Amino acid sequence: MTGDPGAFATYYPTLLRYIAVAVGLAALMFGVYRLLRRLGVKREPATGFVLVLPWIVGFLAFVLFPIGLSFYLSFTEYNVLWDKPRSLEDPLFNYKRALSVKIVELPEGQRPLQALGVLESPSPETVRFRELDRFRWGNKTYLIGATDPFFLKAVWLTLRYALFSIPLGLVGALGVALLLNQKVRWVGFWRTLYYLPAVLPAAAVALLWFWLFAPTSGLINSLLKPVYQLLDMQPLGWFTDKDLVLPSFVIMGLWGVFGANTVILLAGLKNIPAELYEAAAIDGAGNWMKFRHITIPMLSPALFYNLVTGTIAALQIFTQQAFIPTNRDDGWFVNWFVYNEAFNFGRMGYASALGWMLTLLIVLLTLLIFRSSSAWVFYEGMRRDRGKG
Repeated sequence: MTGDPGAFATYYPTLLRYIAVAVGLAALMFGVYRLLRRLGVKREPATGFVLVLPWIVGFLAFVLFPIGLSFYLSFTEYNVLWDKPRSLEDPLFNYKRALSVKIVELPEGQRPLQALGVLESPSPETVRFRELDRFRWGNKTYLIGATDPFFLKAVWLTLRYALFSIPLGLVGALGVALLLNQKVRWVGFWRTLYYLPAVLPAAAVALLWFWLFAPTSGLINSLLKPVYQLLDMQPLGWFTDKDLVLPSFVIMGLWGVFGANTVILLAGLKNIPAELYEAAAIDGAGNWMKFRHITIPMLSPALFYNLVTGTIAALQIFTQQAFIPTNRDDGWFVNWFVYNEAFNFGRMGYASALGWMLTLLIVLLTLLIFRSSSAWVFYEGMRRDRGKG
C-alpha cells in the first residue's frame, strides 16, 4: 500500500486531538451520570441530562465564552500579535474611534489631514481624522472627517443593501408563492425548483454569481454583448465597478432569498380559509379587494417573520463578499469589515467593538419591527379592541 506520508503526518495530530476530545467528553458524561445517580436523580432524567451534556459543553466553549470574551476585548487594545490585551485609559475609546465624526472648515492652501487633526487617544497609535466627504457653503469649503471612514462606508453600504434587498425579496417571494399556490400541472416540480436556492451552499452560490458577473467571460455580459454593441458601450464591470457593486449583490441576494421565504409564504397561503374568499365573492369583491383585505392580513404573520429574519440576515451578509472580492474604497459590508480588522489587520479589540455595534444595530432594528407589528400584523382569532387607545 502506497500513499503520501506527508499527508498522514499532517492530519495525524488532528486525528489524535479529535480522539482526545471524544474520550474526554465520554469520561465527563460518565462522571456526571455517576454523580447525578449518587445525588438521588432517577435514571431516566440523569440519562437525558448526560446526553445533552456535549451540546452544553459546546455551547459554553464555542458560543457563550467567545461572546463574553469579545465583550471584554471591545474595551481593550488587543492586537493578535501581542501577548495579551492592553487596558485603555478610556474604555470606550474603540467605540469612539469607530463613530467619531467632525465638520471643519478647510482653509485656503491647507491639506485636509492638517485641518481635520487627530483624535485624543490613550493608545500609542495616532488616530487621525480622515476625509469622508466635502461640501461648499457660500464661499467656504467644509470637510466631513471621520476617524474610520471605511467603517462608516461599510455601515452605509450594508444599510442600503438591506433597504433594497428586503422589500424586493418579500415582494418577489410573495409573487412566487402566489403562482405556486395556483392549480397548475407539475406544481410539485415547480415548488422544488424554487426551493433549491435555499439548500445550495452559500459559497458555491457566491462563486457561481462571480462567474456570471465576470466582466469579460461572464455569462450575463456574453448575453448582453449585442446590446453593448448596439449602444456602443463597454461591458459592465458589475463587482469591479463601484457604482454596480451594490446592485450586483442585491441581484445575487434576491435569487437566494426566494427559496425559504417562498415556502413559508406558501404555507401561510394554504392556511387561509377558502370560506373567506367565497364570502367576499358573494359580496362582489374582485381579485384585488380579496388580495388586499383577505390575503395580506391573513398572511401578515408570515410576512412579519420573513421581515425579521430577512433584516437580520441582510445586516449580517458575509459569505458572498468573502468569495467575491471588492475594493475597500468602494465599500465592504460590516461583517466582512469586522473580519478583516480582526484577522487581517490584527486589531482584535477594535473589531470586537465593531461587532458589538453591529449587534446593537440589529437588535434596535428588530425591536422597531416588533414595535410596529401591532399596527399591521393580524393573528387569526385575535380581537382588536378599537375603542381603546
